[in-house]
Amino acid sequence: MIARHLAHPRGVFGRFVGGLMNRHNSRMNRFALELLDVKPSDRVAEIGFGGGATLAPLLDRAAHLTAVDRSQDVVAWATARYRTAIDAGRADFRTGEIEALPLQNGQFDKVCSVNTVYFWRSLSAGASEIRRVLKTDGVLALGFLPGDAMERSGYPEDIFAFRAVDDVGHALRQAGFGTVEIHRPEPGTAWNVLVAR
Repeated sequence: MIARHLAHPRGVFGRFVGGLMNRHNSRMNRFALELLDVKPSDRVAEIGFGGGATLAPLLDRAAHLTAVDRSQDVVAWATARYRTAIDAGRADFRTGEIEALPLQNGQFDKVCSVNTVYFWRSLSAGASEIRRVLKTDGVLALGFLPGDAMERSGYPEDIFAFRAVDDVGHALRQAGFGTVEIHRPEPGTAWNVLVAR
């Protein structure tokens, strides 16, 4: 049940699971934002914002934030929570899937997405959509736990797609990213953040 809400948060229990996500993902989120290095002039997109832990830091740093999630409940919560930023023209929250992002071409300087690749139906489609919405010199920070580590931890394979780092990197390069770097805060860290340009 928890795994299903991680994939697609809904209702009151979905908000509870979102709180769990925020605590569990806090270090990866911080590391991804550090690598993304958001500037005050940047237009940023977050894909799959789930519990919303990175929304406030991104709004503090960026000129504008557009956040997309496939859960209508999560989008409704964020829209209510950040109404002031929306009214000021600094934020926008949309329901959508990675394979068909409801965003215009070449719109963003930076894109952030943490712990979402397990739920992409297609790595190539997801990578291509992110490349499409980024500016030519745009940067992506993509954080996730590799498939071998997920398998050892017993994640349910009927909900999570186990993704190898090399496969994700290959999809990003095929989508048009010129460089893909693998970052971990420490050599023994199980998860990683890919920075693609």
